[in-house]
Amino acid sequence: MVADAAPERIGIRIARERKRRGLTQLGLAQRANYSRSHIAQVEARHKAATPAFVAAVAEALEVDPALIYGQPYRGVGSDDKAHAAIPELRRILACVGAGPEPDRPPRGLDELERQIRQARRLLLQVRLTRLGMMLPAVLEELTWHAYETDSPKAWGLLFRAYYEAVSLTRRLGYTGDALALLERAADAARRSQDPHLPLLVSLPRALLLMSMNQNRTALRLLNDALSRVEADRPDAGEVAGALELRAAVVAARTCDGVSEAWEHHGRAAELAEAGRVGDGRHGMEFGMSNVAVHGAAIAVELGDLDEAVRRDRDIRQRQVLEGMAPERRAHHEIDMSRALLELGDYDQALARVENAERIASQMTYFHPSARSVVAHLVDVRRTLPEPLRRLQSRMGV
Repeated sequence: MVADAAPERIGIRIARERKRRGLTQLGLAQRANYSRSHIAQVEARHKAATPAFVAAVAEALEVDPALIYGQPYRGVGSDDKAHAAIPELRRILACVGAGPEPDRPPRGLDELERQIRQARRLLLQVRLTRLGMMLPAVLEELTWHAYETDSPKAWGLLFRAYYEAVSLTRRLGYTGDALALLERAADAARRSQDPHLPLLVSLPRALLLMSMNQNRTALRLLNDALSRVEADRPDAGEVAGALELRAAVVAARTCDGVSEAWEHHGRAAELAEAGRVGDGRHGMEFGMSNVAVHGAAIAVELGDLDEAVRRDRDIRQRQVLEGMAPERRAHHEIDMSRALLELGDYDQALARVENAERIASQMTYFHPSARSVVAHLVDVRRTLPEPLRRLQSRMGV
């Protein structure tokens, strides 16, 4: 889509769904706990829709947030191949319980473990097309090993494969598929005999709950997982740190979660400062750099934009992003583009989205917040500067 595709903006979709349910802007505002003027401004394209706003409105309208966002996004970037894995993943899901019938002998567990490590690297690099190309075969072969041998190692590797598949489908906007894959991941985690793998299921589940405006439920889930971390295990710091940071962001989305958000963030910082970062086996990249960028993200979610900018300035001065995975670096750039957009600094908001694109183009093209920022920048400009026009074309916004 290009600039004349205004009817597909988020505000237009909200207005359409609102009218289908016979709601006025005031009626939707009361259900979503936002002001009528806020609803009106988003519908009229005078205000960008934040993730928290979309989650609240989608819940009030009883629709999937993906419908409001217009997901899945097709034909973005240079091709549409990132979606090619979805039918294969659905076929594998449909065969659960019957067991797969591989065309050739499955590879050994050691080789499949190497493949899983590669899948994690591809996710952190946000190379979604390549990830989608490799995951179905790995899932199928690991499913065969798990059901044939009932080996804890096979179930643990199968959990990791499902975990990456959940991340892929969620990023592409296939919420239903992500939820179905998450249930398979939870089952594999239970059978792995590793007490920490079921706790990691809470991380993507919390993200999905957040998108549905179920923030308190997500927070309870994460706090329960934190209470079950076994401190004497070598991966305890990595697991606890990842859970604390996710809980901090979720708490920031709740109405009264300011202190709770910073308490979770503080506990994560204490773990990282003490060097309790685990052995990295789960690829969570937990450490002081991750704690720092999450601090900026928390401030953005809380609406404390000045604090977000202050933290971002410190991150940039200390070169915290150097050495971090493209996924985390691009996410920070998108978070800051949201903050700068709200502050009215449109040039810097555009610059940060362009940074995100240079770091991880697929993440930027498929990220609803990045697309919302670019769409709003297009809407508020009388004439489009050439860099914005080109970015709009590449993203299909």
